[in-house]
Amino acid sequence: MSNQSERGDEPRNELRGFADEVVQARDVSGGVHFHRWGRSSGPVPRQLPADVRGFVNRTSDLGLLEFALGSGGQKVDQISTLVVAGTAGVGKTSLAVHWAHQVVDRFPDGQLYANLRGYDPGTPVGPAEVLDRFLRAMGLSGDSIPAELDERAALYRSLLANRRFLVVLDNAATVGQVRPLLPGIAGCLVLVTSRSRLSGLVARDGAYRVTLDVLPLDDAVALLRNFTAEYRTGDPEEDLTDLARLCARLPIALRIAAERAVSRPRTPLRVLVAELRESNLWDALTAGDDDESAAVHTVFAWSYRALSRDASRTFRLLGLFPGPSFSPVAVAALSNEPVGKVRRVLDDLAGVHLLEQSLPERYQFHDLLRLYAVDQVHTEENADSISATTRRLFLWYLHTADGAVRVLAPESRARELPETTGDVPRSVLSDHREALDWFEAERDNLLSVVHRAREAEMDDIAWLLSATLREIYARYNYFDDWISTSSIGLESVRRLRDRSGEAEMLESLGKAYAQHADRDRGAELQSGALEIRRELGDLVGEATSTNALGLMHLRSRSLGEALRLFQRTNAIAIEISDEYWTAVSSNNIANVLVELERFDEARDLLGKALDGFRRLSVHGSAGDALRGLSHVCRSVGDYPRANEFIDAALSIARERKNPAWEAFWLLELGQVKMSLDDPAEALVAYQRAAVLQRRLGDRSREAVVFDATGAAYQRLGRHDEAIGFHRFAVATFRDLDERWHLAVALEHLGAALSGIEDAAESATCLREALTLLRAFDDPRARRDEQRIENALADRD
Repeated sequence: MSNQSERGDEPRNELRGFADEVVQARDVSGGVHFHRWGRSSGPVPRQLPADVRGFVNRTSDLGLLEFALGSGGQKVDQISTLVVAGTAGVGKTSLAVHWAHQVVDRFPDGQLYANLRGYDPGTPVGPAEVLDRFLRAMGLSGDSIPAELDERAALYRSLLANRRFLVVLDNAATVGQVRPLLPGIAGCLVLVTSRSRLSGLVARDGAYRVTLDVLPLDDAVALLRNFTAEYRTGDPEEDLTDLARLCARLPIALRIAAERAVSRPRTPLRVLVAELRESNLWDALTAGDDDESAAVHTVFAWSYRALSRDASRTFRLLGLFPGPSFSPVAVAALSNEPVGKVRRVLDDLAGVHLLEQSLPERYQFHDLLRLYAVDQVHTEENADSISATTRRLFLWYLHTADGAVRVLAPESRARELPETTGDVPRSVLSDHREALDWFEAERDNLLSVVHRAREAEMDDIAWLLSATLREIYARYNYFDDWISTSSIGLESVRRLRDRSGEAEMLESLGKAYAQHADRDRGAELQSGALEIRRELGDLVGEATSTNALGLMHLRSRSLGEALRLFQRTNAIAIEISDEYWTAVSSNNIANVLVELERFDEARDLLGKALDGFRRLSVHGSAGDALRGLSHVCRSVGDYPRANEFIDAALSIARERKNPAWEAFWLLELGQVKMSLDDPAEALVAYQRAAVLQRRLGDRSREAVVFDATGAAYQRLGRHDEAIGFHRFAVATFRDLDERWHLAVALEHLGAALSGIEDAAESATCLREALTLLRAFDDPRARRDEQRIENALADRD
């Protein structure tokens, strides 16, 4: 694996033709050819929320949006940003979503949606997080998503080029939340809702703004009548008009008031209007004293006071919920009530429009109602009750996350967790799909729980949940969440003065930084973890740290240091009779020995590692040992045996449906076919590897495949085609600062250029390769160095 953090857009732009191509197999005699990988091969996001029920008129506002899209000098094939602005509760989201559904056919390449939560009590969603989600929705893996905001935005714009996307950004608070999310590409439309006028978008980015006012009185009355008509008859027009005015003609207040009227079908509407007029039960949450805020708050209080005891308690406790949406099981943990009872209460709250059911088994607040719930819980519950309730919920998340890890990463380290409190429901996640679905649904909440646990000084939960989640984040490359939670976990565990936990958090952060953001910082953190573990005499921990550091040195081809660290891991594993770490370290030592061309020693160690992994049923590691055995046999000329080993490895990858294993091991299959002097079959293997690596987003390994593809084309005498692949590999390795791979690719490029008699550029490539190789001290480097020197001398 390479460091995926030091990346830029120049190689992508300069060689986009090669980057967007994949190998396509044809008849064996003709080999394979690269053809454009159409953008339609990726997923088509369809993220719009469901259309709004009971949408009333807004004809003029819909007309303004349509005018901005199709008239007035702006067209669908031009850059467009539309802002729907207006006061809280005026119906901005409803209008935006309703209109988006009307125009969705004009944006066939996909629709993206994000709630930026600019006015929620918690932290608003930042553009970097939104870009991470959008890029994943468009088919990128975590490895392919840059660490820096500017680079993410550039990649996002590149992916949207020449495509028609509709992007809905809901509840934006500032221009800064929005600007990095503007595609800047003709054919895409961004629709933003905000309480702010977002004047900067209008002035600088040419956005068209529609300012949404409260409903006209006739529309407000029509909305009330639409919602009550099936349940109440004969309500006088003047009473409906009075109710609409008391609700300040705001859709959110009108819907709640209408539901309140429906719940009392035999009570004359004038009586309900009188109750509402007299029920000034709640001071405004905001600093403003406007009639609209007062009306909304009064209607909320009027509806809240009418709830049953169970419903009102659940509603206010939800003011403590840390994330944007919640399931009945999570709310059962919060309220310490049976799930069946909670599900009925949530349905009741949704029925009176105090909650929204966003998906089956998922509920959420309107941001104004969340503020009201927060106010009520702090008014009606004491500090001890709030603390106990919050801890009960956080413990439920900790234990359920641990259960997900036991399914998704069963080989991961087990931890002793604090006991849950109350009658908290246990969530049993029985299989891989169920565990992953739970994590995806709760991902935002899990991140919020870690942050809120720190704020509540629940340091034990903050660090343990961070350590637990690391196992999932690392598996699915959620680097932002991984670094954020592990940073909090490190801070929390240090406050607890838990040195063992501190080492675990340093190791977690070290891995995250090394894989995504900063290789040097990763090595520094891993070294810190190793120092603590040695101080504590934690041999298992020391083995973990030395192995992690060894892998970092192996990736940078510091073979001597990598070997020393892996041998230390192996010595510890033997000392403590740990079969897993013995097998892992044996396999890693063998990988170094292969690079040092000590093939007999490597073969023996790989055989022992394979036996250990098979006994432990660690399938992926067994497959990698088979790959290593193939490499050894290929290196000593036993090509049939090499073919058998790599076929066995690929069978494991396909049986376990693991594309990362298959992509990496297909490269070895291609090398075996090249050794058998069958470049056409090698290209068939590289075809599949190229497709998979592009989907996985591993730029380094993708470039290795492209470089190998160029070598196969050279073997076929097709130097013109080979040059493009080598150029792409060179540009990628230069961008990633992968100096060993860069040297290899430069030599290959030099050879291909020589094949078309471009002696000058060929010599330039070979001289740079020679300079790079002199920084390495191993047999292959020395041999390659001598070969290049001879080639240059022959030309002179």
